Amino acid sequence: MLAILFSSITYAAILAIGCASITLLYASTRTFNFAHASMVSWGFYVVFILYRFFGYTPYIYIPIASVVTAVFAILIYLLIIRRLLNLGASEITLMMVTLGIDLILFAILNMVVDILKRNFGVDATKINIVLSDPIIARIWGAPIKYIHIVSIVTAIVLVILLHIFLTRTNLGIAMRASIENPTLASILGIDINIVYALSWFIGGLLAGLSGGLLVLFMEGTTTIGFDSVVYYFAGSIVGGLYSIYGGLLGGALVGVSERFLTFLLSYWIPDIIAYRFAIPMMMLVVTLLIYPKGLAGLVRRI
Repeated sequence: MLAILFSSITYAAILAIGCASITLLYASTRTFNFAHASMVSWGFYVVFILYRFFGYTPYIYIPIASVVTAVFAILIYLLIIRRLLNLGASEITLMMVTLGIDLILFAILNMVVDILKRNFGVDATKINIVLSDPIIARIWGAPIKYIHIVSIVTAIVLVILLHIFLTRTNLGIAMRASIENPTLASILGIDINIVYALSWFIGGLLAGLSGGLLVLFMEGTTTIGFDSVVYYFAGSIVGGLYSIYGGLLGGALVGVSERFLTFLLSYWIPDIIAYRFAIPMMMLVVTLLIYPKGLAGLVRRI
C-alpha cells in the first residue's frame, strides 16, 4: 500500500509539471498544444540517449532534455503559431496545426531511433532505465528512490519559482496582463509577441522536464507521450485552463487518482486495472458537466 502511495505521488508530481505546460500555452495563446505529446517523448528519449552514450546519472541530462524541447517549442511558435495568430486563426485551426506538428516530431523521433539501431547498435525501440535509479531508503518496507524525492521537490520548487516570476518580475506581470486582456496589454505598451514566445519557451521547457522525469519512473517507447497525453489534458481541464496553478493541481489530482484510486478499486473490481485510463476521463467529463472552469475557477469563486 505504501509503495503504491509513493508511486502515485511521484506520478502526480510528474503529471502536474506537464499539465502546467498545456495550461500555460492555452491561457496565453488559446492553443491546445497537441505537440505536447511528442515533446514529452523527446524529453523521455533525450535523457535516455545521453545516458546511454555518456553514462553517469540520468538526472544530469534532464535539464538538457528540457532545453531541447523548449527550443522545439520556440521554433514552433516563431515559424508557425505566431503567423496564424496574426492572421486571426481560430482555436480549432491552432489545435489541428499542433496535431500536425506532433506527427512530424513523432516521425523525426522514430527516425532517430532507427539511426541509433542501424549506425550505433543501440536498440531504443523500448527503453527502461528505471533500474538505474537506486533504492536509497525503505519506509516500512516500501522502497524510496531518487525519483520519488526529485519529482516532488521539482514540482514544489516549480510552483514557488512560477509564483515569484508571475508576481514579482516585470516580465511575469506583463505575461499575466497579456493572458487576462491581450488588447489592453498591447495598449499599455506590452509586446504581446515577446510574451507569447516566452510562454511557448516555458511550456516546452516544462513538457521536456516532465518527459525527462518520466523516463526514470516507467519504461516506454516513442509513443510514451501519446500514451500519457490523455492524462495531461485531463489534468489541465480539471484544474482549469486559465490558471497555471490550477493545471498543477489538476495534474496532481489526476495522477494520484489514476494510480492510487485504481489500486483501491482493484480489491473490489480486479479488472479495473486494465481500464485505469477511464478514471481521469471520468474526472474530465464530470468537471466539464458540473464546473467547466475547473478547480481554479471554483477557488476564485469561493
